[in-house]
Amino acid sequence: MSSEKKPKVYTAHSWFPNPSRLRLMMAEKGILDQYEEVIMDMEVVGEQKGWRHKKLNPWAEAPVLELPDGTYLSETAAIAQYLDDTHPGRKILGETVLEQALDRQWDNRIWIQLLYRFVTTFHVQHLGLGPDLELTYNPSWGETCRKEGLQTAAMLDTHLSDGRKWVLGGEEPTFCDTTLCTAIMWGKFGPMHTDLTHRFEFLDAYWSRWKERDSFKRAYNDGGGMEELAYLKTK
Repeated sequence: MSSEKKPKVYTAHSWFPNPSRLRLMMAEKGILDQYEEVIMDMEVVGEQKGWRHKKLNPWAEAPVLELPDGTYLSETAAIAQYLDDTHPGRKILGETVLEQALDRQWDNRIWIQLLYRFVTTFHVQHLGLGPDLELTYNPSWGETCRKEGLQTAAMLDTHLSDGRKWVLGGEEPTFCDTTLCTAIMWGKFGPMHTDLTHRFEFLDAYWSRWKERDSFKRAYNDGGGMEELAYLKTK
Protein backbone atom coordinates (compact mmCIF):
# COMPACT_ATOMS: atom_id res chain seq x y z
CA MET A 1 0.00 0.00 0.00
CA SER A 2 1.45 3.37 -0.99
CA SER A 3 1.71 6.11 1.59
CA GLU A 4 -0.80 8.22 -0.40
CA LYS A 5 -3.49 5.60 0.13
CA LYS A 6 -2.91 5.06 3.82
CA PRO A 7 -5.53 6.39 6.23
CA LYS A 8 -4.16 9.29 8.24
CA VAL A 9 -3.80 9.71 11.97
CA TYR A 10 -3.40 13.34 13.03
CA THR A 11 -1.36 13.06 16.17
CA ALA A 12 1.66 14.36 18.07
CA HIS A 13 4.93 13.22 19.58
CA SER A 14 4.70 10.36 22.05
CA TRP A 15 5.19 12.57 25.11
CA PHE A 16 1.63 13.78 24.62
CA PRO A 17 -0.62 11.37 26.55
CA ASN A 18 -3.44 10.51 24.15
CA PRO A 19 -1.22 10.21 21.07
CA SER A 20 0.98 7.95 23.20
CA ARG A 21 -1.94 5.72 24.25
CA LEU A 22 -3.10 5.25 20.67
CA ARG A 23 0.37 4.73 19.20
CA LEU A 24 1.12 2.05 21.78
CA MET A 25 -2.20 0.31 21.09
CA MET A 26 -1.53 0.37 17.33
CA ALA A 27 1.96 -1.03 17.88
CA GLU A 28 0.52 -3.86 19.98
CA LYS A 29 -1.99 -4.53 17.20
CA GLY A 30 0.80 -4.50 14.62
CA ILE A 31 -0.83 -1.87 12.41
CA LEU A 32 1.35 1.22 12.81
CA ASP A 33 2.78 0.83 9.31
CA GLN A 34 -0.69 0.73 7.79
CA TYR A 35 -1.39 4.36 8.73
CA GLU A 36 0.26 7.64 7.89
CA GLU A 37 1.01 9.72 10.95
CA VAL A 38 0.63 13.47 10.54
CA ILE A 39 2.62 14.92 13.44
CA MET A 40 1.23 18.25 14.58
CA ASP A 41 3.18 20.92 16.44
CA MET A 42 1.28 20.89 19.72
CA GLU A 43 4.04 22.31 21.92
CA VAL A 44 4.64 25.88 20.83
CA VAL A 45 2.39 26.56 17.87
CA GLY A 46 -0.61 24.77 19.36
CA GLU A 47 -1.51 23.56 15.88
CA GLN A 48 -4.43 21.49 17.17
CA LYS A 49 -6.14 24.71 18.31
CA GLY A 50 -6.15 26.23 14.83
CA TRP A 51 -9.16 26.36 12.53
CA ARG A 52 -7.73 23.77 10.12
CA HIS A 53 -7.61 21.06 12.77
CA LYS A 54 -10.92 22.16 14.27
CA LYS A 55 -12.54 21.29 10.95
CA LEU A 56 -11.49 17.70 11.68
CA ASN A 57 -12.23 17.80 15.40
CA PRO A 58 -14.11 20.81 16.83
CA TRP A 59 -12.80 19.89 20.30
CA ALA A 60 -9.29 20.76 19.07
CA GLU A 61 -7.65 17.62 20.39
CA ALA A 62 -5.48 14.80 19.10
CA PRO A 63 -5.41 12.11 17.91
CA VAL A 64 -7.88 12.13 15.03
CA LEU A 65 -8.28 9.26 12.56
CA GLU A 66 -9.18 10.17 8.98
CA LEU A 67 -10.72 7.32 7.01
CA PRO A 68 -10.65 7.00 3.20
CA ASP A 69 -14.37 7.82 2.94
CA GLY A 70 -13.82 11.18 4.65
CA THR A 71 -15.04 10.13 8.09
CA TYR A 72 -13.13 11.54 11.06
CA LEU A 73 -12.93 9.76 14.39
CA SER A 74 -11.66 11.39 17.57
CA GLU A 75 -11.43 10.36 21.24
CA THR A 76 -8.63 7.88 21.81
CA ALA A 77 -10.72 5.00 23.15
CA ALA A 78 -13.20 5.30 20.27
CA ILE A 79 -10.40 5.19 17.69
CA ALA A 80 -8.83 2.22 19.47
CA GLN A 81 -12.17 0.38 19.44
CA TYR A 82 -12.58 1.00 15.71
CA LEU A 83 -9.06 -0.18 14.90
CA ASP A 84 -9.36 -3.24 17.11
CA ASP A 85 -12.61 -4.31 15.47
CA THR A 86 -11.59 -3.64 11.87
CA HIS A 87 -8.20 -5.36 11.87
CA PRO A 88 -7.49 -9.06 12.34
CA GLY A 89 -5.32 -10.40 15.12
CA ARG A 90 -5.36 -10.27 18.89
CA LYS A 91 -8.12 -8.12 20.34
CA ILE A 92 -6.33 -5.45 22.35
CA LEU A 93 -9.56 -4.29 24.01
CA GLY A 94 -10.48 -7.83 25.09
CA GLU A 95 -11.42 -11.07 23.37
CA THR A 96 -14.66 -11.81 25.23
CA VAL A 97 -17.52 -9.54 26.26
CA LEU A 98 -16.38 -9.83 29.88
CA GLU A 99 -12.77 -8.98 29.01
CA GLN A 100 -13.96 -5.97 27.02
CA ALA A 101 -16.05 -4.76 29.95
CA LEU A 102 -13.18 -5.26 32.40
CA ASP A 103 -10.77 -3.48 30.09
CA ARG A 104 -13.11 -0.50 29.81
CA GLN A 105 -13.63 -0.50 33.58
CA TRP A 106 -9.91 -0.37 34.30
CA ASP A 107 -9.15 2.02 31.47
CA ASN A 108 -11.71 4.50 32.81
CA ARG A 109 -10.27 4.21 36.31
CA ILE A 110 -6.68 4.70 35.15
CA TRP A 111 -7.48 7.50 32.71
CA ILE A 112 -9.72 9.52 35.04
CA GLN A 113 -8.10 8.87 38.42
CA LEU A 114 -4.43 8.71 37.43
CA LEU A 115 -3.40 9.90 33.97
CA TYR A 116 -5.85 12.80 33.73
CA ARG A 117 -4.91 13.86 37.27
CA PHE A 118 -1.26 14.00 36.22
CA VAL A 119 -2.08 15.84 33.00
CA THR A 120 -4.00 18.43 35.01
CA THR A 121 -1.09 18.78 37.43
CA PHE A 122 1.24 19.52 34.54
CA HIS A 123 -0.97 22.06 32.84
CA VAL A 124 -1.89 24.10 35.92
CA GLN A 125 1.67 24.17 37.28
CA HIS A 126 3.62 24.67 34.06
CA LEU A 127 3.20 27.55 31.62
CA GLY A 128 5.90 26.50 29.16
CA LEU A 129 3.55 25.34 26.40
CA GLY A 130 2.22 28.84 25.84
CA PRO A 131 -1.11 30.65 26.26
CA ASP A 132 -3.00 28.49 23.76
CA LEU A 133 -2.47 25.41 25.92
CA GLU A 134 -1.85 26.74 29.43
CA LEU A 135 -5.00 28.65 30.28
CA THR A 136 -4.88 28.42 34.08
CA TYR A 137 -2.07 28.69 36.62
CA ASN A 138 -3.12 27.09 39.90
CA PRO A 139 -0.26 25.29 41.71
CA SER A 140 -2.36 24.28 44.72
CA TRP A 141 -4.92 22.55 42.50
CA GLY A 142 -2.06 20.84 40.71
CA GLU A 143 -0.75 19.44 43.98
CA THR A 144 -4.23 18.18 44.88
CA CYS A 145 -4.45 16.36 41.55
CA ARG A 146 -0.95 14.92 41.99
CA LYS A 147 -1.86 13.52 45.41
CA GLU A 148 -5.07 12.00 44.05
CA GLY A 149 -3.09 10.42 41.23
CA LEU A 150 -0.58 8.98 43.67
CA GLN A 151 -3.40 7.44 45.71
CA THR A 152 -4.66 5.69 42.58
CA ALA A 153 -1.13 4.59 41.71
CA ALA A 154 -0.81 3.01 45.16
CA MET A 155 -4.03 1.07 44.57
CA LEU A 156 -2.76 -0.12 41.18
CA ASP A 157 0.55 -1.15 42.73
CA THR A 158 -1.37 -3.30 45.20
CA HIS A 159 -3.46 -4.71 42.35
CA LEU A 160 -0.28 -5.81 40.56
CA SER A 161 1.31 -7.26 43.70
CA ASP A 162 -0.40 -10.65 43.27
CA GLY A 163 2.08 -11.60 40.55
CA ARG A 164 0.02 -10.66 37.51
CA LYS A 165 1.91 -9.26 34.53
CA TRP A 166 -0.84 -6.98 33.27
CA VAL A 167 -3.87 -5.25 34.73
CA LEU A 168 -6.44 -7.86 33.68
CA GLY A 169 -4.17 -10.74 34.69
CA GLY A 170 -3.61 -12.18 31.22
CA GLU A 171 -0.41 -12.98 29.37
CA GLU A 172 -0.66 -9.95 27.07
CA PRO A 173 -1.46 -6.28 27.76
CA THR A 174 -4.83 -4.79 26.87
CA PHE A 175 -5.84 -1.22 26.14
CA CYS A 176 -6.05 -0.24 29.80
CA ASP A 177 -2.38 -1.23 30.07
CA THR A 178 -1.47 1.30 27.38
CA THR A 179 -3.13 3.96 29.52
CA LEU A 180 -1.25 2.87 32.65
CA CYS A 181 2.02 2.76 30.71
CA THR A 182 1.35 6.30 29.49
CA ALA A 183 0.58 7.47 33.03
CA ILE A 184 3.90 6.09 34.27
CA MET A 185 5.71 7.75 31.37
CA TRP A 186 3.94 11.06 32.02
CA GLY A 187 4.95 11.01 35.68
CA LYS A 188 8.58 10.85 34.56
CA PHE A 189 8.20 13.70 32.09
CA GLY A 190 9.96 17.02 32.62
CA PRO A 191 8.67 19.11 35.50
CA MET A 192 6.24 16.47 36.79
CA HIS A 193 8.82 14.93 39.15
CA THR A 194 6.39 12.13 39.99
CA ASP A 195 8.28 8.99 39.00
CA LEU A 196 5.96 6.13 39.94
CA THR A 197 8.67 3.54 39.30
CA HIS A 198 10.73 5.11 42.08
CA ARG A 199 7.82 5.08 44.52
CA PHE A 200 6.13 1.73 43.80
CA GLU A 201 7.78 -1.69 43.53
CA PHE A 202 5.24 -3.43 41.31
CA LEU A 203 4.68 -0.48 38.99
CA ASP A 204 8.46 -0.44 38.54
CA ALA A 205 8.43 -4.10 37.46
CA TYR A 206 5.42 -3.40 35.25
CA TRP A 207 7.23 -0.53 33.49
CA SER A 208 10.23 -2.80 32.94
CA ARG A 209 7.99 -5.39 31.27
CA TRP A 210 6.67 -2.74 28.92
CA LYS A 211 10.17 -1.56 28.03
CA GLU A 212 11.07 -5.07 26.87
CA ARG A 213 8.21 -5.26 24.36
CA ASP A 214 8.75 -4.56 20.67
CA SER A 215 5.54 -2.53 20.63
CA PHE A 216 6.94 -0.18 23.27
CA LYS A 217 10.16 0.31 21.32
CA ARG A 218 8.23 1.12 18.16
CA ALA A 219 5.76 3.43 19.87
CA TYR A 220 8.53 5.42 21.55
CA ASN A 221 10.95 5.55 18.64
CA ASP A 222 10.96 9.34 19.00
CA GLY A 223 12.56 8.97 22.43
CA GLY A 224 9.45 9.88 24.38
CA GLY A 225 10.88 13.29 25.21
CA MET A 226 12.95 11.87 28.07
CA GLU A 227 16.53 10.81 28.65
CA GLU A 228 15.50 7.35 29.85
CA LEU A 229 14.08 6.47 26.42
CA ALA A 230 16.57 8.37 24.26
CA TYR A 231 18.18 5.08 23.21
CA LEU A 232 14.99 4.20 21.31
CA LYS A 233 15.14 7.29 19.13
CA THR A 234 15.27 6.48 15.44
CA LYS A 235 13.75 9.64 13.98
